[in-house]
Amino acid sequence: MIENAISKLATWLSRHSIDVLRVSLGLVFVAFGTLKFFPGVSPAEALSVATLEKLSLGLLSGYAAQFVIAGMEVFIGLTLVTGRLLKTGLVVMTGALAGFFAPYALFFTDLFPGAPTLEAQYIFKDIVLAAAAMVIGARALGARLTPAPSLIFEKPATGPRPVYDR
Repeated sequence: MIENAISKLATWLSRHSIDVLRVSLGLVFVAFGTLKFFPGVSPAEALSVATLEKLSLGLLSGYAAQFVIAGMEVFIGLTLVTGRLLKTGLVVMTGALAGFFAPYALFFTDLFPGAPTLEAQYIFKDIVLAAAAMVIGARALGARLTPAPSLIFEKPATGPRPVYDR
């Protein structure tokens, strides 16, 4: 009975967990991107604008920079939530993630005046976003998650044992 429940759970997770991850990551991008459309609302506004200003060699600054970041994040989020243009969204996300970590190189002494600032900690959590993007990217490129053969059981008369082919 427990083996059957574990097998069913493993099968369900292998079928749905990456899609749940994709949609939830998309909602995070839509939410944080939407905040950036409104000046003064995003707690990361000053840092993100300063980063894009440096990365664009001054071509983008102020609200123009913020608008580009907001648009990019909402676009990424919508591709993740809907699954449409997903590969394009993942390519854009790759560039965005590089931009997310750029402040560590560009503003290191500001972010780490001793102990890490709240902004430094805010950026650090983007490691989770990058890891989630890698899993979603692998699925978009054809990788599949399957339950381990040891979790698939059949019930012969002598008790449960793993079945290695379905």
